[in-house]
Amino acid sequence: MAGKFEMYEDKSGKYRYRLKAGNGEIIAVGESYNSRAACEKGIESVKQNAASAPVKDLGHQEK
Repeated sequence: MAGKFEMYEDKSGKYRYRLKAGNGEIIAVGESYNSRAACEKGIESVKQNAASAPVKDLGHQEK
């Protein structure tokens, strides 16, 4: 089963999204957005940028 984005309105009336893996585990959560359209743009940005984004380990210093 493929992962999916879930978009929802939070208690303060802002829009948020979460990305769930195929097993239902939440693997990413977006910031809050003032509008549904802005939230949709945030999801599209993740879709476009995540696959090619490098991983930077901030907890390990190179020697």
